[in-house]
Amino acid sequence: MRYAFHWLRSLLFTTQMYLAMIVLALVFALPALVWRGASFFWMQSFCRWTRFTAAILIGLRTEVRGEVPTGAYIVASKHQAFLDSITLLSVLDAARFIMKKELTWIPVIGWHAVRMGCIPVDRGKRGKAISKMMADVKSGQAKPGQLIIYPQGTRVPPGETLPYKMGTALLYSQLGQDCIPVATNVGVFWPRKGLAYKPGLAVIEFLPAIKPGLSNAAFMAELESRIESASNRLMAEAGFTPK
Repeated sequence: MRYAFHWLRSLLFTTQMYLAMIVLALVFALPALVWRGASFFWMQSFCRWTRFTAAILIGLRTEVRGEVPTGAYIVASKHQAFLDSITLLSVLDAARFIMKKELTWIPVIGWHAVRMGCIPVDRGKRGKAISKMMADVKSGQAKPGQLIIYPQGTRVPPGETLPYKMGTALLYSQLGQDCIPVATNVGVFWPRKGLAYKPGLAVIEFLPAIKPGLSNAAFMAELESRIESASNRLMAEAGFTPK
């Protein structure tokens, strides 16, 4: 009975979450035609609403640790589930994502993402994707603020591993900005597919900045070490034991 009740609550949460996304996207579409900031305001409103309703409906609370960056930074985040993106966007004041191109095809929502300054990348064409990403950043298509990139390029559930990709190092060397690593344990609670949400405390943690000036190899080694060790600590805190 308890499982069935939680499943129904999870279904209600998921339904209202995506309904809120669509309704808010439509409501802010007209203002976004004349003010790009409306697209960011739509996304941040949706993310804050989702965090609030996750706590109320499925018992999944979210917490942000560390110093939240303001100003121009590269934010290199561990990506385990949709919830880490939601939590990041809910607290950053000028966030822009390096995102997969397919997301721009979603009606209205993909348009909002481009309006708020996100940079689409075609992951199927790796060499061209990196070149275009760098060109977009250099030409100023990336708006001032926090440029978020997932160093592994995709979601990586707890217990799985994927290599860190050099695109983050190229941004780091070209922009000459501090890079803020972000660790998380949200994948312990938020499934990649389905409705198997778990109650508890999901955390993202902003780690100390990596200052400019390292070589690409040294930077990538430092970035991976910081993110993975902190994420493992957070997952252990959440009761996750790797198989």
